[in-house]
Amino acid sequence: MSGSPEDIKPVTCTIKPPVYLQIGDKTDAAHSGVCVVDVTLPFGKPVNIEEITFKNYYTAFVTVRLLRRSPGQETPARWCTALRDLPLMDNPHTEGGSQDYYSIHRTQMQGEPDHVVSVRLILRQPSSAWLTFSLEDIKIYPHMEPDPEKEVSDWLSGLTLVDQHPDLEGLPDPQTVSSSIQQMWALTEVMQTNQTTASIGRFDVDGCYDINLLSLT
Repeated sequence: MSGSPEDIKPVTCTIKPPVYLQIGDKTDAAHSGVCVVDVTLPFGKPVNIEEITFKNYYTAFVTVRLLRRSPGQETPARWCTALRDLPLMDNPHTEGGSQDYYSIHRTQMQGEPDHVVSVRLILRQPSSAWLTFSLEDIKIYPHMEPDPEKEVSDWLSGLTLVDQHPDLEGLPDPQTVSSSIQQMWALTEVMQTNQTTASIGRFDVDGCYDINLLSLT
């Protein structure tokens, strides 16, 4: 489902007693191996189905039909087959899967199971080894659209925080650099203020060689 089981509750619905289709008249009727279970959803509140869960009781195959009503239209609701003959037992004549729990997700259905007002489960048991068959503990869970704000919050919480302070190892101290730049700026201002066109002359540097320094123009 889209959320955790604690967040999503099953829809309140009415599950009608199973109806077994019979062959022949009432005096000499025989089971056809087909049973129908109708699930009525709240009146006037169509449901977008996320998942249908149930416990099997000797049903070999299940078909899911949905009564859907188009939103905003006056046309009557129409039946459609969402899933056909889903096998629930390994073999209709053996016990395998006969009492297992199953879930049918919306992604398994043909088309989107939205705006549903009623669900019809058609059960089939071709084997005569079982006197009766049905489904128990039927629950229908609504489809919940994800919350965009929660998705962003979850995404941000999953990010690894990066240290905002870069590694300054091996670089000069910023305060020392700033102080040196200020001193150089002040010296430039003084030199521009005291400009002269006279030659300063020659002098020695460290007693090694001469530099003829000209004044700034």
